[in-house]
Amino acid sequence: MAGAFRPVDRDGLAAHVVERVLALPGRVRILVDGAPPAGPVALAATVAERLRAHGRDALAVDADDFLRPASVRLEHGRTDPDMFLDGWLDEPALRREVLGAHGRVLPRLRDTARDRAYRDDPVELAGDGVVLLAGGRLLGRGLPAELTVHLRMSPAALRRRLDDSLTWTAPAYDRYEAEGDPGAYADVLVTADHPERPALRAD
Repeated sequence: MAGAFRPVDRDGLAAHVVERVLALPGRVRILVDGAPPAGPVALAATVAERLRAHGRDALAVDADDFLRPASVRLEHGRTDPDMFLDGWLDEPALRREVLGAHGRVLPRLRDTARDRAYRDDPVELAGDGVVLLAGGRLLGRGLPAELTVHLRMSPAALRRRLDDSLTWTAPAYDRYEAEGDPGAYADVLVTADHPERPALRAD
């Protein structure tokens, strides 16, 4: 992908995202997309905390709390990378419960370890509230958002940093990058081969 990148630290990256959000009026939906080693959930939580310090109502949501039931998700086994890419996320629930236009956000839907629903109550966000949906494989699916962030890792870096229990997901992320081209959808594109020393695409 063309374009210059400038090095930042994690604080600088969070500050950049906060600045972009504060420039947007009304309710804002943000997708923070990246494989687990890139730290999308941690980045979303940091941005939400800083937005609250600026007086904006903000809630970070982990996409892994919105997976489909095990009977569907694991239809082809527990380690099928194609199903992981295309069939694990409960996209209708994300649109309805997290990214809807009504301002009510369900923090969690399903406990995948026990394969049962959480009993969380929806959170009512203010008119200028911000919801940050964080996780992997989020872009290019038509999920509604006012700002998108993609934390990109090279295949080699991803394999070095993935937890051993998740190495089987690496081919899914390879396909996602090659076929889905999530960087093309991202308003904020970050290289995260070294997550503690990311590089931000210059605007």
